[in-house]
Amino acid sequence: MANTYGDWLRQQRETAGLTQQELADIAVMTRSHIAHIEAGRRIPSKEDARRLDKALNTGDVLSSFLPTEEPAVADYFESVRQLEQQAVMIREFAQAYFPGLLQTERYARAVLSSVFPPVSEEECDRRVVTRLERARILEEPVAPVLWVLLDEALLRRPVCAEDVMAEQIMHLVGLAEAGRIRVHVLPFAVGLHPLLDGTLRLMWFDDQPPLAYTEGYGTGKVHDSPSTVRELQHRYDLALSDARPLKESLALLRATAKEYRHHD
Repeated sequence: MANTYGDWLRQQRETAGLTQQELADIAVMTRSHIAHIEAGRRIPSKEDARRLDKALNTGDVLSSFLPTEEPAVADYFESVRQLEQQAVMIREFAQAYFPGLLQTERYARAVLSSVFPPVSEEECDRRVVTRLERARILEEPVAPVLWVLLDEALLRRPVCAEDVMAEQIMHLVGLAEAGRIRVHVLPFAVGLHPLLDGTLRLMWFDDQPPLAYTEGYGTGKVHDSPSTVRELQHRYDLALSDARPLKESLALLRATAKEYRHHD
């Protein structure tokens, strides 16, 4: 969302001489929640905004001017889009497409322009911009910690032009070599594995319990049941134990990118 709202909240808090923690205490919220709103990473609920107005003596300004811009993502993914901005650690498994947070502009455009039913060029542009905006969290030097587990099938299936595939693969290599992410490839030789049913994202936070997100066939679900989240974490850990180590995975990625360039 545009950060005018968050900037204004910060200005009012500072004018009142309050720290984020002091405002959080008065408004019965967490400090990290206040920080996310001020940074533009979270839209407060109507009740949050009401309590902030009361704490800062700002009438109903924060309640009346809640951001309403609709993001260019599927309805079922909107909550995940907000959660990933708040996560301190993300572990993801992908087997059809490279994770959205790691997609290059050309790869994202190729994937999003091939959806069914088809969308207009303007709508495709909106979705590409939103996807690239999501990836800006990787501009932070440390958080979130991001681990990516890729099924080898994802590397071998050319879902777009060979040069775009090569560029996308080397984008991951660059991020991993810079130490920003960790990448592991789950080889074909493993055969049946516990994540074969679909994609999985695990998220950890400073101010709430961990969550899991699963997706497939145009639907997605956020799981907050502790037992379900633990089961999915165990599945991820089991699959990760069969994956290639980081150095071997990077070597495979480089070799695969080279093959795509050769074919191109």
